[in-house]
Amino acid sequence: MIKSVLLWENQRRYIREALDTGELKGAIIPTGSTEQHNEHLAMIHDTASALHVSKLAAEKLYPQVIVTTPLAIGISEHWMDHKGTLTLRPEVFGEVLYDVCDSVRRHGIENVLIINGHAGNAGPVHERLEDFRQRLGVNIAFHSYWEAYTSELIEEQMTSGNCPGHASEFETAFALAAFPNNVDWKDVNYDNAKLTISDPSRAKNDREYHHEAKLATAEKGQVMIDVAVNWVSERMQSMIQ
Repeated sequence: MIKSVLLWENQRRYIREALDTGELKGAIIPTGSTEQHNEHLAMIHDTASALHVSKLAAEKLYPQVIVTTPLAIGISEHWMDHKGTLTLRPEVFGEVLYDVCDSVRRHGIENVLIINGHAGNAGPVHERLEDFRQRLGVNIAFHSYWEAYTSELIEEQMTSGNCPGHASEFETAFALAAFPNNVDWKDVNYDNAKLTISDPSRAKNDREYHHEAKLATAEKGQVMIDVAVNWVSERMQSMIQ
């Protein structure tokens, strides 16, 4: 039996024995990014949020599901105006993701759920997903975790009505609930920040999201996390049944 749902926390014998007995039936691959998240959120947010949801969902299905090492650099060319952002070309990201899917397939896992936390990854992955299925011959699904949210839930929980919204109320609330140390308002002075946003519409959104983020609470974030975890768990369960 695996001792942790996080692959990298196990010694090889735990994974080997869980696979040999058929106990381990599915894998979740978290995908995210390392990119700007306004003036107050850590750049790892998209990766951290996808991993957080994936881990809690896998724990609900323990010991049948393992969570792989997350893909922590995504497709973020649109944020390269902001210093510190890292990006991969879509074709490179796709090949890395394919190889991770292939790795777990080669060890006998036939149900692979990719859980995404970065909007920039979604389009390119959807374009390649059917090719992944054909080439690998296993059950593969891809979802951004915020697909779990109905318009009614967003209206009820998000004062801004904005979800996911980049580093806005929703993502800030998530972070306050899951990893509050990733939220840092100390010395934030948005109006005096030397921003380098070349697209006027992005600059406008950035300012709006900065203000909306102040509406976030840990309580709102926990509600949204719980819904996402249950939703992801149900999808993984349906794949391995």
